[in-house]
Amino acid sequence: MRERGFTLLELLVVVTIMGIVYALVPQMFFSGVSGADLRASSRDIAAGLRQARSIAVNEKRETAVTLDLEKRVFALAGNKRTIQLPEKLDLKLYTAQSEIVNERQGSIRFFPDGSSTGGRVTVASGERKFLVDVDWLTGKVSIQN
Repeated sequence: MRERGFTLLELLVVVTIMGIVYALVPQMFFSGVSGADLRASSRDIAAGLRQARSIAVNEKRETAVTLDLEKRVFALAGNKRTIQLPEKLDLKLYTAQSEIVNERQGSIRFFPDGSSTGGRVTVASGERKFLVDVDWLTGKVSIQN
């Protein structure tokens, strides 16, 4: 009489399928940016905008923050240092028409009296997003989620 059980080939097929599933599942569920990285990125952008406003008021000169949505970097005008944001982040910029360089680049400008051109930077990953708003009248920077 033949004993019941699995053959070596059947076990190898099951182990192979389990390995493939194990490799694919994390990419399906965790392909975006973590919530902490999303929050940190929006805070970095807000800090850069606040610094630009502070420079404009204290040094009595216009200062702009330029964002490159394709490369996911931003920098203060006149500053060679750029801040790199995570690759899988979705960025959108709403600003004055005069501050748009092209489809993927633009600026938010601050003036010596504290006002600005105003605008919004949307920092998103999937369904989660943060809105970094700049009030045009006061230049106040705020983060909303």
